[in-house]
Amino acid sequence: MSAEATDQAPFGRRRGLPRIDLRNLRRFSRAALLGSASRGRLPDAIEHVAKVHRVHHPGADLDVLRKAYVLAESSHRGQMRKSGEPYITHPLAVTLILAELGAETTTLTASLLHDTVEDTEVTLDQVGEEFGEEVRFLVDGVTKLEKVDYGAAAEPETFRKMLVATGNDVRVMSIKLADRLHNMRTLGVMRPEKQARIAKVTRDVLIPLAERLGVQALKTELEDLVFAILHPEEYARTRELLQAHAGRPDPLAQAAEDVRGVLHEAGITAEVLVRPRHFVSVHRVGLKRGELTGTDLGRLLVLVSDDADCYAVLGELHTCFTPVISEFKDFIAVPKFNLYQSLHTAVAGRDGEVTEVLIRTHQMHRVAEAGVIALGNPYALTEGVDAPEGERADPTRPGWLSRLLDWQSATPDPDIFWTSLRDDLAQDREITVFRSDGGTLGLPAGASCVDAAYALYGDDAHSCIGARVNGRIATLSTVLRDGDTLQLLMASDSRDTASHGPSPEWLDHARTPAARIAINRWLAAHSASQHEPRESAEEPESASELTGEDGQDRQDGQDGQDGQETQDAQVAPGSRASQGGQTVAPASTGAGRPEAGIVVDLPGVTVRLARCCTPVPPDAITGFAVRGGAVTVHRERCPGVARMTSAGRTAVGVRWADEGDGDGGGDYRVTLFAEAFSRPHLLADLTEAIAAEGAEVVAAAVEPPREQRVRHTYTLQLPDAGKLPTLMRAMRNVPGVYDVTREGRSMAAAH
Repeated sequence: MSAEATDQAPFGRRRGLPRIDLRNLRRFSRAALLGSASRGRLPDAIEHVAKVHRVHHPGADLDVLRKAYVLAESSHRGQMRKSGEPYITHPLAVTLILAELGAETTTLTASLLHDTVEDTEVTLDQVGEEFGEEVRFLVDGVTKLEKVDYGAAAEPETFRKMLVATGNDVRVMSIKLADRLHNMRTLGVMRPEKQARIAKVTRDVLIPLAERLGVQALKTELEDLVFAILHPEEYARTRELLQAHAGRPDPLAQAAEDVRGVLHEAGITAEVLVRPRHFVSVHRVGLKRGELTGTDLGRLLVLVSDDADCYAVLGELHTCFTPVISEFKDFIAVPKFNLYQSLHTAVAGRDGEVTEVLIRTHQMHRVAEAGVIALGNPYALTEGVDAPEGERADPTRPGWLSRLLDWQSATPDPDIFWTSLRDDLAQDREITVFRSDGGTLGLPAGASCVDAAYALYGDDAHSCIGARVNGRIATLSTVLRDGDTLQLLMASDSRDTASHGPSPEWLDHARTPAARIAINRWLAAHSASQHEPRESAEEPESASELTGEDGQDRQDGQDGQDGQETQDAQVAPGSRASQGGQTVAPASTGAGRPEAGIVVDLPGVTVRLARCCTPVPPDAITGFAVRGGAVTVHRERCPGVARMTSAGRTAVGVRWADEGDGDGGGDYRVTLFAEAFSRPHLLADLTEAIAAEGAEVVAAAVEPPREQRVRHTYTLQLPDAGKLPTLMRAMRNVPGVYDVTREGRSMAAAH
């Protein structure tokens, strides 16, 4: 059976959280042994659950709970827990936990029945016939979770199923979390090694899931129970610390009186409570601050009626006390990813001791404690809302859950899924980024623009070429900070995957599973021989001018010793022509686009222009054979030529094709550097000058200003190489620009 037994809970369980004590268990046991109550009257064993439920839902129909209890009790009759109590005490305890958190009637009904299909003769069809499709759906979801093994080898598929079940109805996971909490409370009869195994699974997956569902009441008690099992020495020290402070005057009580007085004088109706920290929280604060004072053991909680009162309280506290500005956080204006809303601040009182204060409305407090459970039935008002096939419409489903569902369906390998899930759940802090359209985006701390792109656009993010962060051009590798404003820049034609697409380097900057999985999937579908790495490009004023490559090269394995040879893409089949032992071919830069005709003194080879020097006619050029039957063409004055020559590499005769060679046409690619004094609108003026000369910006990058000077790098496509000198002069004429050069060559040399 799924439930474990005994009724031992560690010292320090959070007050106010539901727990079935020994007296209730005995009462439930006696009620179970005596049988069901008469028709129409609530059985004694479920009467307490009904009373708690009516506190949150005064108009609830209790008859369905009576029916569910009668079926569960009769089905489990004769089954005992390892503690010796009747088995029915377990679903009753789970249901009481959920009732205390305000779960609606359907969830409580399914909770009473959650083990019947797995452990008794009751069938899903029977549940559906007697209690309806909603209850059947929930019981089925929980049953599927219970049927899988929790052994290490089975974990990946176990939690894939768990995630899918949660995504289809978050109430399934609510029942599962309450089920695990009761089992953790009653884990004392298990062998120590089994306790440790269950505690580790709870720590690694269920506690992070509780955090993401916003069910803090369950999450914090689970943390304390896991802490006691896996870290008994630290737990004992924390317990001794709390016991030592228990007999001393509580400075938080005095701080609460001071706050009440301030708010009363201001005419603000508020409830001020002392909120003790739970064991793990005290332990973490101790590690962070060292020796703890009385105010470190808890926080003040101020509850008011509406949002405006929250800010009024904040204003009074910051006026009458000394605020610690660095501790202020506004989760009302920008809620956390798990629905949490509150104002956080800290103030110094009359004796100088700092007290942390949480300010929220009563409704915010309910959601802060119970998360999605406080939403009631999140599917009750979804008429007309479309949902993907196989899913239920859920307008309240947290965004992170939607993202997890998306990438888990795209990851057939259970081991990759498990690793990705663990990585994602390990993120214990999330940032909020403001989008250019006014919306917000939640991301794990440390996420980059790459992560933001895939979170917003999914696979369409393959064509992202840059970003603006807080109004400034930024590379896609830029790590975002909480409160940043982000505008992602997309290529003009995202369907042109030959020119746009992620490079392997993007994986170095991707923190989220969604980004890593999408990038790996794209790279697997597009072989390295057709697409070379591309870093994010910086955005000119017109995003449509960019096509997504910045001219960076991947070193060929054979020529990596000189640091200059590059592994570019082969030209398209049929583009190579052999003439008398020579090859006439349009050189390629990796995007599959013809650049310039080259005649090579070797038959049947592929020709590539080296990106390190980007030769264009009439540059003097030379070539070197590289692996794969290709010749890479450099300018003769390229530093790489000298290094390869000194290394004993033999040059290959190459020249620019003319009309008589049959393939002298094509575009030309070149990389230019513009050195300028930093000023507003410089980027716009430079790109305007480039466009006026008929050149196409393939990629652009702007280095951070140094001593009021800035360096721009442009990779450009020219319809005619003869226009290069004119283009460079036009760029140099832009106000503030004092030099324009080619890679490895000065402007004067270019002329």
